[in-house]
Amino acid sequence: MSGSGAPTIEVPRVEGARVAIVAAQWHPKVTDGLLAGALRAVADAGAEHTVIRVPGSFELPVAALHAAKAGYDAVVALGVVIRGDTPHFEYVCQAATEGLMQVGVSTGVPVGFGVLTCDNDPQALDRAGLPDSREDKGYEATEAALATLAAVRRLS
Repeated sequence: MSGSGAPTIEVPRVEGARVAIVAAQWHPKVTDGLLAGALRAVADAGAEHTVIRVPGSFELPVAALHAAKAGYDAVVALGVVIRGDTPHFEYVCQAATEGLMQVGVSTGVPVGFGVLTCDNDPQALDRAGLPDSREDKGYEATEAALATLAAVRRLS
């Protein structure tokens, strides 16, 4: 598992910031773990949140776009795509990644990328922020979005 080179980021205080957490429903044990981590990070930052559930990772970009256009200060996208025997994995991963990047760039709203792209279930569970997980990607994605929000606000 990579983690080498990861920066030390502390969740900044962004009192009153409005964060939309858009979470897929596929693989509920994993996505619920990611969501729990995101909610902890929002609470640590003193921000407000709304949770929006969508069917899967492919649907994350459109919901994230609507949240950004609705005036949320940051958006966090959470989901998991697990490799199978067909090219579906590559299509969904590419669409979700490019779509979420496009939301952030086109709207100027920071988007936290919490979409796990894993080869198997154990890899996803190990990143989901569960008690036995080695990583908490829901927390980390939210932390990144909030740190970006704080950085952008300093530019104003």
